[in-house]
Amino acid sequence: MNSVRYKWPPKLRSQFRKRLLSWYDASARKLPWRESRDPYRVWLSEIMLQQTQVAAVIEHYHEFLRRFPTVEKLAAAREAGVLAAWSGLGYYRRARMLHAAAKVIMQELGGEFPTTAEGWRELPGIGRYTSAAMASIAFDQAVAVVDGNVGRVLQRLSGERLAGEKLWRAAEELFDREHPGDFNQALMELGATVCRPRAPACLSCPVMELCATRGEMPASGKAARQKKREIHYALDRRGGKVFLVRRAPDARLMAGMWELPEIPAPVPQASEKQLPRVARNDKGKLLFTLRHSITVTDYAVRVWRQSAPPAVHGKSIAVNRLDRIALTGLARKILRKAGVIAAKSRPPVPGPHP
Repeated sequence: MNSVRYKWPPKLRSQFRKRLLSWYDASARKLPWRESRDPYRVWLSEIMLQQTQVAAVIEHYHEFLRRFPTVEKLAAAREAGVLAAWSGLGYYRRARMLHAAAKVIMQELGGEFPTTAEGWRELPGIGRYTSAAMASIAFDQAVAVVDGNVGRVLQRLSGERLAGEKLWRAAEELFDREHPGDFNQALMELGATVCRPRAPACLSCPVMELCATRGEMPASGKAARQKKREIHYALDRRGGKVFLVRRAPDARLMAGMWELPEIPAPVPQASEKQLPRVARNDKGKLLFTLRHSITVTDYAVRVWRQSAPPAVHGKSIAVNRLDRIALTGLARKILRKAGVIAAKSRPPVPGPHP
């Protein structure tokens, strides 16, 4: 690894650091996890922000802290409760690894958080980026980070297609060792708010004069084409309960999560006898359609008011218990649109744990 080098001009390094930190001091977004350097809160935010936009994380961050205000509470919780609090954020493996790491911290580390990047890498679900972020932001360790935002800034700044170890070396060479946490957050903030993936706001950029690109890098290939798919679900609600099915514990995606039963698409313009049983149920009525995207697939989701197919094995769950079970993000979206559950207002967050 030491043979992989990247050199920035000394003058550029000095000016970049100064301008970036000055801009961050004046322009940083006021985000709840920046209100303290409590390792638990920083860690939770870092895990939630992986592959998820800030706007989507904030509400879940507050709710999760309300339920599990400390690492002790998280470690002692049941996995089903953790997944229920995570519901709607997606990528549920993150929640499972967060829970597993909390148990290691409590059971093997005596409730003490690691203070170095190497220590964080020993925990379940912690990779190179998260370990570096935790060590620098929460403990002021001099270690650079590389995420999608940082990579994009460095590539545009240099005018080169940097990747792999060369990208990490470029980040380390540019890194401000005297202000590690602020510098890493400032660099990520620049990528998230100014040096955006599309239509970068170059005229607002504090380091525009140092940038080799001053705009978008030439495309290196075609973006993945968005797939279209239509999917149908039955909303079977009666007696204050909703019928749901649970994904298998070993399912590849969202294992053990609860969702509405999927049904075949009703056959259009057919006689009553020609329709499948699920479509000719006397309560079969299209309630609404919504859009839902997962990675490269864009779903048209059609929700029908009707009984679940007889062969479907599930459970009728009381509406007032839905916030205690792990619903898939799509199930939660459907139930909110149907008025079965309400969008929660942001609850108060307990103060930092001493």
